[in-house]
Amino acid sequence: MKAEYISKAYEIAKDRYAEIGVDTEDVLKKLQDFHLSMHCWQADDVKGFEVQAGALSGGIQSTGNQPGAARNIDELRQDILKAKSLIPGTHRLNLHEIYGDFKGKIVDRDEVTIEYFQSWIDWGKEYNTKLDFNSTSFSHPKSGNLSLANPDKSIRDFWIEHTKRCRDISNAIGEAQNDPCIMNLWVHDGCKDVSVNHYQYRKLLKESLDEIYAEKKPMMKDTIEGKVFGIGLESFTVGSHDFYTAYAASHQMMQTIDTGHYHPTEMPADKVSALLNFLPELMLHVSRPVRWDSDHVTIMDDATQDLFSEIVRADALDRVHYGLDFFDGSINRIGAYVIGSRAAQKCMLRALLEPSKKISEYEIAGEGYKVLALLEEQKAMPWQAVYDEFCMRNNVPVGHEFILDIDKYQSEIINKRA
Repeated sequence: MKAEYISKAYEIAKDRYAEIGVDTEDVLKKLQDFHLSMHCWQADDVKGFEVQAGALSGGIQSTGNQPGAARNIDELRQDILKAKSLIPGTHRLNLHEIYGDFKGKIVDRDEVTIEYFQSWIDWGKEYNTKLDFNSTSFSHPKSGNLSLANPDKSIRDFWIEHTKRCRDISNAIGEAQNDPCIMNLWVHDGCKDVSVNHYQYRKLLKESLDEIYAEKKPMMKDTIEGKVFGIGLESFTVGSHDFYTAYAASHQMMQTIDTGHYHPTEMPADKVSALLNFLPELMLHVSRPVRWDSDHVTIMDDATQDLFSEIVRADALDRVHYGLDFFDGSINRIGAYVIGSRAAQKCMLRALLEPSKKISEYEIAGEGYKVLALLEEQKAMPWQAVYDEFCMRNNVPVGHEFILDIDKYQSEIINKRA
């Protein structure tokens, strides 16, 4: 697409938005400061690099058999850098513990240390990529149905030690990058069928969390993530949203809103204003549930747009952290990264381009029809021209031009992977 056409379209859009009181240059500055935390597990279908790793298990599942998944740490880093080169802006990388640089050593999860992530720290500095982190309770011989809520103290202590070590790693990463590393905790704990020990399991989970979070660490931020159910654990989830909301509020810590972790009729966007009245910050895991927590690639659907609009309307840009969480092995994995990341950016852009102050004033004044009118008009405003300008200023392909880059990478790199 010719630069002159993009610039002309942007100038027209700039004038259109100025007419309703929106400064597109100010919006572009805010969008430049919108940093996604890209998830490493899209590149290899959540396999990781443990020497003794088995099949993916523990309440989650990746589907699809598209050839070319990253097979080692070098290929994964190569794929992530390719994806980042096609996404405007500067973004973080979210690591699960199983993605350590173990160099062929068998390292059990209660033995992991910062040593196995030093190369990630070095890589992040070299490629201007700050890191976030996750403990990993799934796909392990001791995962079973219960980890931190397990009545077996030896198993519970194993996962407590694992999670403590993950916090130590996160803090060391934060110190090295001079920016707090956000560590998310999600455990799959639950029951496949009818259970009568709900209180006991939740009491054990609370005690485990209390032990894990007993020591404050200055260069990392903790966040906890609930879920409706896990695959094979459909009847009861120990770490439900109610449980973690109560825990986060009582400990004044972050909670993660994963857009796939709610009942189909619930609106994740509505959680933002509710939780921010009680919690200091929020973490997002943005994906696309199709009938269940299926982790499809993020697109510009109503749920995602509503989520980002709610953040902007709540004036909470500096209180929310933005992560992605989908793992689709049925399509080109680089394409999945680029489509999902750009979709999230576009939703944030549209939210920032909304004349929210004026719409809010109309609502407070009781002029409901004007609220509805302006919201409807926003749907047809030339936001795409603003995003095209954003891409051009960041020297990444505009529009669908990234498809050619991905096809070339597929031909030259991915197709050569056995």
